[in-house]
Amino acid sequence: MIDKIVPSIAQALHDVRDGATVMVGGFGTAGIPNELVEGLIAQGARDLIIVNNNAGNGDHGLAALLKTGRVRKVICSFPRQADSHVFDALYRSGKIELELVPQGNLAERIRAAGAGIGGFFTPTGYGTELARGKETREIDGRHYVLEYPIHADLALIKAERGDRWGNLNYRMAARNFGPVMAMAAICTVATVHEIVPLGALDPESVVTPGIFVNRVVRIERVATRAGGFRQAA
Repeated sequence: MIDKIVPSIAQALHDVRDGATVMVGGFGTAGIPNELVEGLIAQGARDLIIVNNNAGNGDHGLAALLKTGRVRKVICSFPRQADSHVFDALYRSGKIELELVPQGNLAERIRAAGAGIGGFFTPTGYGTELARGKETREIDGRHYVLEYPIHADLALIKAERGDRWGNLNYRMAARNFGPVMAMAAICTVATVHEIVPLGALDPESVVTPGIFVNRVVRIERVATRAGGFRQAA
């Protein structure tokens, strides 16, 4: 019987190795699997390469992981924001590497890894510092840059509902990079707020099929000060 439900985040992340490339879902603060990031901090893996849309906000989540000094490199599109002081300090002091990737290229490089594509030509970045040292080509009068896929050892994503086979759907903007990251990683760990019986998810609503998911952990919603529950957007 296939059952990918794991009872705890610690158990789901117990085998993350030093030097792993870890994709972390989320766009800004939407859809970030904070509980999994906290679990990764507790797990203790070092020398990590993190792939994310940005480089952390404030002092929590991804920024808290960077603050531990256990991240060697960040691959992202938006490393600097108003509250990205943790990354900014690390980068300025030479304690962390950065690979800057335009957001469309980032999504496509991740998707290419999951689709088994060896590389692709894109016009984005041509003629800029981001194309330095890369192969370029003119196709039908337009200039392109060759980009390669980004593969990962682990993907950490946040979903809304899942079943024991690992089929997932998402809540609105929380979907963002989750589906392509799940395809691009050797091991995908997803948190969900609700675990449903097999067959309860309409096949048309399944965004990430279970074949791309290895472990599912149910988490509670976060209570707000007003006494309600905050939907993780």
